Amino acid sequence: MIIKLTKGTTTDQVNHIVKIFENLGMEVKDASGKEYGVLGIIGDTSKLSVRDIEAIEGVEKVTRIQEPFKKANKKMQEESTIVDVNGIKIGEGTFTIMSGPCSVESRDQILEVARSVKKSGAQILRGGAYKPRTSPYAFQGMELEGLELLKEARKETGMPIVTEIMSVDLVERFAREVDIIQVGARNMQNFDLLKALGKIDKPILLKRGLSATIEEWLMSAEYIMAGGNEKVILCERGIRTYEKFTRNTLDLSAVLAVKKLSHLPVIVDPSHATGKRWMVKKLAMAAAAVGADGLMIEVHNDPENALCDGAQSLRPEQFEDLVIDVKKILEVVNKKM
Repeated sequence: MIIKLTKGTTTDQVNHIVKIFENLGMEVKDASGKEYGVLGIIGDTSKLSVRDIEAIEGVEKVTRIQEPFKKANKKMQEESTIVDVNGIKIGEGTFTIMSGPCSVESRDQILEVARSVKKSGAQILRGGAYKPRTSPYAFQGMELEGLELLKEARKETGMPIVTEIMSVDLVERFAREVDIIQVGARNMQNFDLLKALGKIDKPILLKRGLSATIEEWLMSAEYIMAGGNEKVILCERGIRTYEKFTRNTLDLSAVLAVKKLSHLPVIVDPSHATGKRWMVKKLAMAAAAVGADGLMIEVHNDPENALCDGAQSLRPEQFEDLVIDVKKILEVVNKKM
């Protein structure tokens, strides 16, 4: 429920309104802007009378939120959320590129890739320490050893790191040692994990599930935000359809849909979406053109011998070309890296 306050409402009147709803066991979020006063009411308001609420002094208008996601809803917060990661702003008006290998394979590999992607313009280093795989016999990642190598790469390059979490047991350690915690597509509806991540003060990169609707994706974000952590970044990485030519089907319309429905930033991962190296640059440019807030791009120094997803990984020189062409698009849409 959204409460629009009358112009000139006093602090005492606002506090009185807030107290009414808090006494009913509801959460009140101040969503006011520079030119307007708005309170968001979170909880079961189905039995409350709009007419009675509008009779309270200081209330101009009451609007019910029909969508099941409340905190992630743009009606609750008109201004776009900007997530700060060690001084790097992810959100409206800026464009952020996260890049690195699908998985950390060795010290030499992650350091070499980290140096190259930073030189080309990436702001955040991605790399999988833990890798969920369809086959139990496939490479599962270097796990905690891989995390230590990511930290070493961060220390050398100064780039924040983003890596995927697999278990609730790792939440406390990741909260201490990782700059952005990634929830992968397979864990988008791991509700115990989402609840645990909602209790920490750390940016969360939430990938869209394999066949998730936009509403289901936003509801997963809602689980994190309901716990108190509102630093959520959404990542479109393609969804499963009947098409077999690409690894997944990249849904760029989801960027526009999320921008319409939610105030959260959304980035695009064309690497996992296509599974094909030669498609990545053009779709990265398209993502920038359609209004995404950033990209996640896989880069490997030796993709032919990569232990994971080599076919979709760019070589360092290809990534450099991608950044150059994406910057041309950003000039048109008036965004900056």
